[in-house]
Amino acid sequence: MKVNESLAKSFGLNAEEWQKVVGIMGRTPSLTELGIFSVMWSEHCSYKSSRIWLKELPTKAPWVIHGPGENAGVIDIGDGLAAIFKMESHNHPSFIEPYQGAATGVGGILRDVFTMGARPIANLNALRFGDPSLPVTKRVVDGVVRGIGGYGNCVGVPTVGGEVNFHPAYNGNPLVNAMTVGIARKDKIFLSAAAGVGNPVVYVGSKTGRDGIHGATMASTEFDASSEEKRPTVQVGDPFTEKLLIEACLELMQTDAIVAIQDMGAAGLTSSSVEMAGKGGVGIELNLDNVPQRETGMTAYEMMLSESQERMLLVLKPERSEMARAIIEKWDLDYAIIGHITDTGHIVVKHKGVVEADIPLDPLAEAAPLYRRPVAETPKPAPLGKVESDVPLLAALEKLIGSPDLCSRRWIYDQYDSTVGGQTVKRPAQADAAIVRLEGSKRALAMTADCTPRYCVADPETGGAQAVAETWRNITATGAKPLAITDNMNFGNPEKPEIMGQFASAIKGMAAACIALDYPVVSGNVSLYNETEGRPILPTPAIGGVGVLEDAAQAVGYAAQPGLTLVVVGETHGELGRSLYLREICGREDGPPPTMDLAAERRNGDFVRAQIITGKVAACHDVADGGLLVAVAEMALAGDCGVDLTAGGDAKYWFGEDQARYVMAVQDAPTLLAAAAAAGIPATQIGSCIIGNKLTLSMAGAISLPQLRDAHERFFPAWFA
Repeated sequence: MKVNESLAKSFGLNAEEWQKVVGIMGRTPSLTELGIFSVMWSEHCSYKSSRIWLKELPTKAPWVIHGPGENAGVIDIGDGLAAIFKMESHNHPSFIEPYQGAATGVGGILRDVFTMGARPIANLNALRFGDPSLPVTKRVVDGVVRGIGGYGNCVGVPTVGGEVNFHPAYNGNPLVNAMTVGIARKDKIFLSAAAGVGNPVVYVGSKTGRDGIHGATMASTEFDASSEEKRPTVQVGDPFTEKLLIEACLELMQTDAIVAIQDMGAAGLTSSSVEMAGKGGVGIELNLDNVPQRETGMTAYEMMLSESQERMLLVLKPERSEMARAIIEKWDLDYAIIGHITDTGHIVVKHKGVVEADIPLDPLAEAAPLYRRPVAETPKPAPLGKVESDVPLLAALEKLIGSPDLCSRRWIYDQYDSTVGGQTVKRPAQADAAIVRLEGSKRALAMTADCTPRYCVADPETGGAQAVAETWRNITATGAKPLAITDNMNFGNPEKPEIMGQFASAIKGMAAACIALDYPVVSGNVSLYNETEGRPILPTPAIGGVGVLEDAAQAVGYAAQPGLTLVVVGETHGELGRSLYLREICGREDGPPPTMDLAAERRNGDFVRAQIITGKVAACHDVADGGLLVAVAEMALAGDCGVDLTAGGDAKYWFGEDQARYVMAVQDAPTLLAAAAAAGIPATQIGSCIIGNKLTLSMAGAISLPQLRDAHERFFPAWFA
């Protein structure tokens, strides 16, 4: 394979980047050196189109221990403990090979978290699929769901929450965003910066194969008609080995052996060694003869770029290396000293006595491309205008609640073990955020993932702000205090000004919401080039939020109970732009998204949380997709409880997706309404929860809960029957 500009282009480097590589090396690079540059300078690893914008996000707060830049974000949750969490994408692999793509996405994000010393306590996911009428969509959904369940269930970490949307924009490019939350002592956080000249570099975990080679490069390009041929670049996961790796690493972390630790994720041995040495300001020398291999005749290029799963790279204290070996081998994992730390500032790779790569690390990092790509602002959508429909309100409710975006996800989450570990307090379809108790404590974490891409495509700034605020509301609706977010920025081709404009505007909206809600970004991932045959996905800045609850017993779900009164907190103006009612009932996707009033979000949410913590709220549900009537119907179905709605209103009132709203079910509505009035919080009594099996709407009649439930639960079982 002749190394030249043409080969560099096939590896994803443009002409200018190729010339920069030659300039740094002072010669034509070797094949292995070119491979290292190509993956480290790929969009997936270098964030060369997004770094300049990511700096706009607020990342600091008194409770933030480590923000972006480490394997995962770390926040102080009190009692000497830290929550460590991150969300990451496995989009392209999940289209090519849905089961393994999704499974290894889960495995990768688990490693990002336990690499830092945390025991994973929960997984979540944010999934986007194409048109359900297409056979390929069914294939991808089936494989992705089985992959997430197969890996998470086997490794023994509960999958406690997530979201699923469908839209034709994802037909050739589904999104699979995986999130893991873990717990560690805040004085036992492990970082990745290598140190100590002469310290051994140790390989731990599974053997290296040829799977996943150039996976990072594939994730940095658009899909085309040849995408199916890229199956060899999808990694293959082994959750049972991952479980052993978790336990082995956590046991080793109880000793003083580890100087630095990094998982082998995208770009495998290349990224882990380069990042560890680079962050530590040292050099690193690797002898690939010692790398455990599961295939014969592997070259240096293949070993450096393989993305085989369940592998870690460690820098150890020399005097502790044999003790570490005993621990790792006890867990039936490979342990090999494959190199050492140097003072050269270079990465040197040797194989069979030949120097296959010798690259200065500073230029590899500092000279990495950084582009301020042209930006074109998204035109503001025209006002919605008159919305007309002759569909009766309750018929519209029945159709909405059975639509792919609002129907029950039971078929999905029943494939996930959401209670393994015994600490899950609120599981899927019980509350707006999952609640997981901290073992040995009454305290708990609340966690959620959310985004509304149809808002983002209409107005990326508003959509970015709404995605952040939605997770804040989800956590608040349980009674927990939201603390921080992780993000997964899924967008199209950044070389198109309109796509870069979407990205920049979404960042602006997210930053405004984070500041207003005191809710910083501590980790994240950028996934660009999500396009097929030139057609981009909807801009999708998925947000994962984490909050804390001092007493898990105070958490509320959204199940209605007879004898309670329903009160809406927040103003209802009836904003139908980009709503599901507009799309599913009227067949339109136009207008502006609902207005974001971040000050109202903060005021209303803080009021709701305070009421929940005092024990005055029996159930709470934020108002989101589908509007007020859908929220109430979900509460009725969750509690199998009749509802009598006395508030009057048209389709705009019941299905508008106005923000900053919650429905609370309370025993003492007058006291709650008085407290809201005193605090200047808009609150309105809309009805009551009753014994019975009907949802009754004033002036519009009634619909039975069995009829609603049948509509709600029909889609997935019928689709996969």
